[in-house]
Amino acid sequence: MWKKPRVGVALGGGGARGISHIGVLKTFESHSLPIHVIAGTSIGALVGGAYAAGFSAKELEDRTRDFLASPLFRDSALSAIERENLEQEKGLTRKIHGYVRSRLCEVHALFRPGVLSQEEFRPVIEYFIPDIGFEDTRIPFRAIATDLVSGDQVIFDRGSLRQAIVASCAVPGAVEPLKEGDRLLSDGGIICLVPASVAREKGADLVIAVEVGPDIFLEKELRSALSVYYRASDIMAHRLTEYELMEADIVIRPGVGMLGWADFTKAEEMILAGEEAAAGQMHVIRSAASGGRRWNHFLERFRGRRRTDGERRTTV
Repeated sequence: MWKKPRVGVALGGGGARGISHIGVLKTFESHSLPIHVIAGTSIGALVGGAYAAGFSAKELEDRTRDFLASPLFRDSALSAIERENLEQEKGLTRKIHGYVRSRLCEVHALFRPGVLSQEEFRPVIEYFIPDIGFEDTRIPFRAIATDLVSGDQVIFDRGSLRQAIVASCAVPGAVEPLKEGDRLLSDGGIICLVPASVAREKGADLVIAVEVGPDIFLEKELRSALSVYYRASDIMAHRLTEYELMEADIVIRPGVGMLGWADFTKAEEMILAGEEAAAGQMHVIRSAASGGRRWNHFLERFRGRRRTDGERRTTV
């Protein structure tokens, strides 16, 4: 008798683009896909943690809509950062810089480790995440953060679910890092934007990764040293993500790459993009998740493809 594989889902970081994770989960639910473990980074940890805690994808969609219409969001720095789009730049760092300049608070920012303090940011997490421990989740869940002191990746699998997700979502510059003992915890996306390897390590046989990074193709000239620096950072993040995705069997990429890190009010568009991207892969996912000979054939084909992709280099 063939054993069906354990399915793991790795939800990546990407700011507001990660709202598309909700659409992916909606499609999984509509096809009754069993999920045995979820790993999440940054907003992937927020969506994945809420889902693992027991919210359905539809409940998450409704809760997101209500949050974006609430004073909690409208009066927050997140909303102000969304409104800042100097020179049409979409990067998070540029939006934060624009927000700081527009509020005439450069000096203030020099003496705070984030635009949002922990006290200001925690209500956002509490809006979506119940006050429970990891052991109380419906689906086994892991949240990824980065220790700014040691440079190590931190994988949360016990303790307070809220505390772990606060750490994972502490985007550098936007949210104050979380002090925890000797550790100073920040966004997991610093070193692990899509935690496919974590899902694999936690027992998943079939790893489905959802990647929501920005489009990497450059359509404009680099006219300043700062633009070259930003471009280099984007390329480094993209290449690190591609390396991490080699641990995934299936990669879902919702069509949100042209949207900005803080385009939260485009939530409906992002959720639909997530649904469509997942639906386009469901025939492959169903085949792989069914087990048996098809599962073995799937592993050979897709893991062989990952090895080939990992060996590719551009030559002149």
